[in-house]
Amino acid sequence: MMQELKITVLPGDGIGREVMAPCLALLEEVTAQAGGIRLRFEPHEAGAEHYLKTGVALPEEALSAAASADAILLGAMGHPDVRYPNGTEVVPQIDLRDRFQLYAGLRPVRVFPGVRIPLADPRASAIDFVIVRESTEGLFAARTESRRDGDEAVLDTMRITRRGSERLFESAFALARRRRRPERAARVTCVDKANVLPSMAFFRRLFLDCAARHPDIAADCLYVDAAALRLVQSPWDFDVLVTENMFGDILSDLGAGLMGGMGMAPSADVGDAHAVFQPCHGTAPDIAGRGQANPTAMFLSAAMMLDWLGDRHSVPACRRAARAIEHAVRRAFASGTLVPVEHGGGAGTAEIAESVRREIAAQELFTAESAE
Repeated sequence: MMQELKITVLPGDGIGREVMAPCLALLEEVTAQAGGIRLRFEPHEAGAEHYLKTGVALPEEALSAAASADAILLGAMGHPDVRYPNGTEVVPQIDLRDRFQLYAGLRPVRVFPGVRIPLADPRASAIDFVIVRESTEGLFAARTESRRDGDEAVLDTMRITRRGSERLFESAFALARRRRRPERAARVTCVDKANVLPSMAFFRRLFLDCAARHPDIAADCLYVDAAALRLVQSPWDFDVLVTENMFGDILSDLGAGLMGGMGMAPSADVGDAHAVFQPCHGTAPDIAGRGQANPTAMFLSAAMMLDWLGDRHSVPACRRAARAIEHAVRRAFASGTLVPVEHGGGAGTAEIAESVRREIAAQELFTAESAE
């Protein structure tokens, strides 16, 4: 029986549009081969360019479509020169997180063979961890809770709540449990600044309370500065890191650097009822329109979407398709000859997309061994 799932598509701005087009084509091909599922794409305009045209960055039609969709697939939004009257950038993706309470920002960091990475240590090939970033409060709460003292000072609020923290921690422990393998113990590391900030001391206390409810999962804590150091020195030691919004924003880019750059880094923002999937990179106006953008992060974000849909709707075909995309990316880069422009090579959007598409077309990707 064929199951149809509706995907609200928000290509956005800059290279968001350029990586979205081959991603949708890839999704159509891989789901057709997986069988049992059809994705119905419903595109909508939103972002900085839409704001310049209409004065609205995230129109109600797009929000309504997103609310009724099975998942939301986003390219990239914003432009450094397009700002609201208060001086901040147009960032509708953050509005989506607030609107749909997408509290768990998932930023997987995994090295693919053949991809150029900055660490020469052979152990770097084993890097495979996930940053779970709280995405609805933390220091980002200052977007709506900032206080100005005339022209002398601006006070930004760090909001940490019991409800926001506990649901985040529960999702992190559940993720660690799903990731557990015989060769690797599951562990959740809380990243905070509990030695200085009372809000972070509260955050850590709530984490330790949650850890006590999950005795089968190892748990530890690190100050954010120490975590940044260890993410460079020994990133292969980590499993799941859970942290506040701003800390997660910063460490996610560090993680992207470890795996070869923003063009390789997928992400998801997940709540109890909705989820948005998008590459970690921005709109990259400096290369927009040149065909140089690496679409891999977009492809891997789509694989995360398929995984989430498969779990949410109990559709094995979605999980098969997700594994196929991941295997195709792995095979496309494995030889080391496919070198994106961002890594100093000559492979642009079209060449990378075609290389991954060719691997998708290999029917052995759908053997029982690779399907689950």
